[in-house]
Amino acid sequence: MSNELKLKEVFKNIFQIEISSVNDETSVDTVEKWDSLKHLNLVLALEEAFNITFTEEESIEIMSYPLVKAVLSDHGVAF
Repeated sequence: MSNELKLKEVFKNIFQIEISSVNDETSVDTVEKWDSLKHLNLVLALEEAFNITFTEEESIEIMSYPLVKAVLSDHGVAF
């Protein structure tokens, strides 16, 4: 499974949305179920899926799909 697909699967599972709707427009502003608890679940699921640990600052800044990809790239995850 590609990292892109793995990332989309995490979004699908956490926010209970269709994988086809996960794109560069996906953010806290466009996903109705994206609240503080789901955000924490997203952080934990990403850390587990990609075997990384986010800093507190990174955990706070990942408020959209493109930002998540950027932070994961900073951790060496290739897209």
